[in-house]
Amino acid sequence: MDVHDPYNLYFTPDGKYAVVMASMDRALVFRDAHTMKVVKSVPVDCYGINHADFSPDGRYFIVSCEFSGELLKVDTAKKKVIAKQRLPIAGAMPQDVKISPNGKTWYVADMVANGLWVLNGDTFGKPRLLPTGKGTHGLYVSRDSRSLYISNRGEGTISVLSFKTGKLVRRWRLPGGGSPDMGGVSTDGKVLWLSGRYNAEVYAIDTRTGRLRARIPVGGGPHGLAVYPQPGRYSLGHTGTLR
Repeated sequence: MDVHDPYNLYFTPDGKYAVVMASMDRALVFRDAHTMKVVKSVPVDCYGINHADFSPDGRYFIVSCEFSGELLKVDTAKKKVIAKQRLPIAGAMPQDVKISPNGKTWYVADMVANGLWVLNGDTFGKPRLLPTGKGTHGLYVSRDSRSLYISNRGEGTISVLSFKTGKLVRRWRLPGGGSPDMGGVSTDGKVLWLSGRYNAEVYAIDTRTGRLRARIPVGGGPHGLAVYPQPGRYSLGHTGTLR
């Protein structure tokens, strides 16, 4: 299927649209989720649109703009950017976006700020920074919805945040180093799988102990990694995000 400049792909929670993150084209392209025909292309004035997540009711989604250090808030039904903000640190480089299981708090990984931006998506006010580790990149919710796994690509660690307290409770270091990037959690919640972007490998990490269960050699530059099947009623896209 011919789709121009697809950097990432999401699906709206109501199942109507596929949303292509056209990074170089600087556009959010809404397509019919069944035919993939273009419904509307929404120009954006930020650079490097890449990751996103949806509000619990699907009314809006928040998008990170990697190369201009900005966040966008998009009205899903109107297919329109309704708010924008620049992250309050020079050279910010936002990556993955995740909403908390209770739908109240948003987390945005930032590989230059070396941490998470924490914000209220409804008000879209100024976020606060929670330092996690060098090169913060991927965000994954534990199967019991109690924890957020945070990959720190620049230092070879995974930080674990408690949703209940909003604080970091653990840090797991990959023995011998590594570059943990994107991935997912196994169906039973026992294994966190992450690609090793600059080490040509994939990691399997025990979520109970943080122990590295496997280091699997793969081709060069592994970035996206999807763990499948996943429990959930419908797909939101990205690397196997279901809800």
